[in-house]
Amino acid sequence: MNNLSRHILCGPFLAAMLLALLPGAAMADDRNAPVTFLADDVQYDREGGIVTATGHVEAWQNERTLLADKVVFDRNSGVAAATGHVVLVGADGQVAFADYAELTDDFKDGVLTGIRTILEKNGKLAGTAARRTNGTINEMTRAIYTTCNLCIEDPTRAPLWDVRARSAVQDTEHKQIEYRDAIVEIFGVPVLYTPYLSHPDPSQSRASGLLVPSFGYGSKHLGTFFTAPYYVVLDQSSDITLAPLITAKAGQAVDFDYRLRLNDGRIRARGSIADEFGRPQGHLFSNGDFTIDETWRWGFNVNRVSGALYARDYRLPLGGATVLPSTVFIEGFGQDAYTRTDMRFYQKFYSSGSTGQIPFVLPRTEYSYLGQPDALGGRLALDAGAFNVVRSKGTSTMRANLSADWDRPFETSNGQQINLGLHVDSATYSAFGMNQTPNYGTTSNVSSTQVMPTVYADWRWPFMRASEDGWGSQVIEPIVKFMGGPRGPTYRNSKTPNEDSLDVEFSDANLFALNRNPGIDRLEGGARVAVGLHGAWYFPQGGMLDGLVGQSYRASNDPYFNDKSGLRGTVSDIVARQSLKPVPYFDLTMRERFDHDTMQTRFADFTTTVGNDLLTVSAGYIYSNTNIFYYYENIPGTAAAQTALNTPRNELSLGAETHVGAWRVSGNVRQDLQLHRPSSFDSHITYENECLIFDVVFYRRYSSVLSDTGDSGLLFSITLKTVGEFGFHGG
Repeated sequence: MNNLSRHILCGPFLAAMLLALLPGAAMADDRNAPVTFLADDVQYDREGGIVTATGHVEAWQNERTLLADKVVFDRNSGVAAATGHVVLVGADGQVAFADYAELTDDFKDGVLTGIRTILEKNGKLAGTAARRTNGTINEMTRAIYTTCNLCIEDPTRAPLWDVRARSAVQDTEHKQIEYRDAIVEIFGVPVLYTPYLSHPDPSQSRASGLLVPSFGYGSKHLGTFFTAPYYVVLDQSSDITLAPLITAKAGQAVDFDYRLRLNDGRIRARGSIADEFGRPQGHLFSNGDFTIDETWRWGFNVNRVSGALYARDYRLPLGGATVLPSTVFIEGFGQDAYTRTDMRFYQKFYSSGSTGQIPFVLPRTEYSYLGQPDALGGRLALDAGAFNVVRSKGTSTMRANLSADWDRPFETSNGQQINLGLHVDSATYSAFGMNQTPNYGTTSNVSSTQVMPTVYADWRWPFMRASEDGWGSQVIEPIVKFMGGPRGPTYRNSKTPNEDSLDVEFSDANLFALNRNPGIDRLEGGARVAVGLHGAWYFPQGGMLDGLVGQSYRASNDPYFNDKSGLRGTVSDIVARQSLKPVPYFDLTMRERFDHDTMQTRFADFTTTVGNDLLTVSAGYIYSNTNIFYYYENIPGTAAAQTALNTPRNELSLGAETHVGAWRVSGNVRQDLQLHRPSSFDSHITYENECLIFDVVFYRRYSSVLSDTGDSGLLFSITLKTVGEFGFHGG
C-alpha cells in the first residue's frame, strides 16, 4: 500500500468520479481532462483497487470543485463515496452540500443524504435524501425550497416563506424543479396546498410549468375567484401564459399572454376569452414592430374588447380611455427626413352617441423634412400629408396638406436674439356629410382649399446677472413676436371640415405659436403680436426658479374662437407659468390663465411634490372654465352645447408615499370640487425582500359606470421570487 501525503494526482478515473459528483455533470466536458487532486493523506491499495483520500480533500477539473473530509473510490465496483462536509461547486457557480454521497455506474447514478443546494438568485433547495439518475436528475425526499435568508440567530426558525413537498425532482438539464404534494408556508404556517407544482430552476428564466394557483375576492362584479396559470415555452423565441379564471358572479374566463421575438421584430398579444352571464366575451391587446432595413420598419397595434360591461367587470387596463385605437403603420427614417403611413380604426364604448360617428382613417400619410442652413443662413422645413377619414354616420373627409417654414436667426453684438421667418399652411379638402357630426354645416358635400401665409419676427433680449456672493445667477428676458398675414376666416357656414382643431387651449405653451389651434383645419390669421417676460433664478446647488407671463394682441377680433377661449377679442387673456425647484426634494409647477379685464381665473393647474424616499407628498389641482369635449357631444350653437361649454372642470388630487426598509405604502384621492364629491380613492401597500413581494391594493370608484353605483375592491398579489405569483391583478 502506498502512502502519498499532500500529493497531487491526475487521472481519468478521478475525472469520472469528479464529473459524476459535481452539479451540471451532464454538460459536454472532457472526461479525460486533467484533475487536480489534493489531500492531507492519500492511500492506494493496488491489490484491492481502493483509493482513499482523507483530510481536507480537494479536487477540481473543468472549473468544478469537490471538497470533503474523506473520499473513497473502488475501481473494481465503480463506487465512489465522499463523507464529511461534502461540498460540490459547479462551473455555473451552483453549490451543493451533503453529509454523504455515494455514486455508481460511472458515477452518473447514486444517492446522497442531507443534501442542501445553493442555486442562483438566492435559491436554496434541500432534502433528507436524494437519488441521482443519469447525472441530470436529482430526486429528493422531504424537500424544501426557498429564496429567503435564514435567521442568523436561529437558523432553524422557519423562513418567511418556503415550499415543502413530499418529493421534488430537480432536472439540471432542462432547468426545472417539480414538486409532489407541495405546501406553501408563510412563517412556517401552511397557506396553500397543491398536488403538483413546478417552476424553472432560478438559473433558467424560461421553462414551462404550472404557476402558483390563486384565489380571492375581486370586486362586487366578479365576486370570489380562482385561477391556476400555466406558463408554456413554445420554442426558443416564443412563449405563452394561460390563466383559467373561475368567478362566482361573472362566469369563467381564460387569460392569455403570448410573446414572440424574431430576428427582425417582436409580437405580443394579451387578451381573454370568457363566458360572462351566458354570453361569449373577450378582449385583445396586441402590438408588434418589424425592421425592414436600416431605413424602414412596419408594425401594428390592435385593441378590441367585446363590450363596456366586460371591460368594467374585469377591470381591463384601459387607463380611463373611452375609445380604443388600432393601427397598422410603416415608417421610414432618412437623413433630415421622416415619413409614415398608417391606417387607424377605433372602437367606442362607455359613452353615449352612435358608434357610426367613430372614424376610420384609411389611410394617413405624413412627411417631414428639415434642411441644412442655406447660403443666406436660413433653414427650410417642410411638412406634408394626406388622410382619408371615413364615418358611416358623420362627416367623411379627404385632405391633402403642405406646410413650409423658412427662418433666419440673428444675434446682435449686445446679445439681442432675432429670428425672421416666413411660414405657409395650405390644405385642400373634399368632404361628404358636412352637415353631420362633428361639423354640423349647412351643406352636405363640399370641396374647398385654404392657404395662410404668415411672416413673423421673433425678438428676445436676455439679461443675465452672475452673482459672486453665492446667490447664483439671474436672467430676465423680454420676448416679443410679431406675426402678420391675411385676416383669418370666421369659418361660419364653412366648407372647410374640422378634424384636427376641435380642442383649443390657450396657455403659456402656445403663447408665441403662429396658430393657437392644435392643427391646420382652423388657421389663425391677421396682424398680431405676442409679448412676454421670462425670468429665471439658478441657484448655486442646482436649484432654480423659472417663470413666464405674457399676453397677445391682434388688430381685429377673431370670431372663430369661442368666448371661453381667451383669444376672441383684440386683447387675449393673460397666461403665466411658474416652476420652483430649490432643492431635490421639492418641485412645484403652476400654470394660470386670467381674464384680461377682470383678472378672474379661467384656467389653473398646479402640481407639487415634496419629500424623499422616507415620505413623499404630492398634490395636484386643475380648474378650467369650460370642458370642450362635452361641447362637441352636442350640436354647436344649441342650448345644450352652450350649457356644456359653460360647465367648468374643478378637481383636486392628493397623494402620499413612504418607503421604509422593505415597506412601501402609497395612497391617492381625487375630489371633484364642481360636484362636491370624491371621484376615486386608492391605496397600495408593498413589502419586498430578497425572496418575496407582497402587494395589497384597495380602490374605490365613486362615479357611475354603466348605471352602477361605483365600485370598490381589495386586491392582493404575492410573488414568491423564482417560483411565481398569485393574486388578482386589476387594471
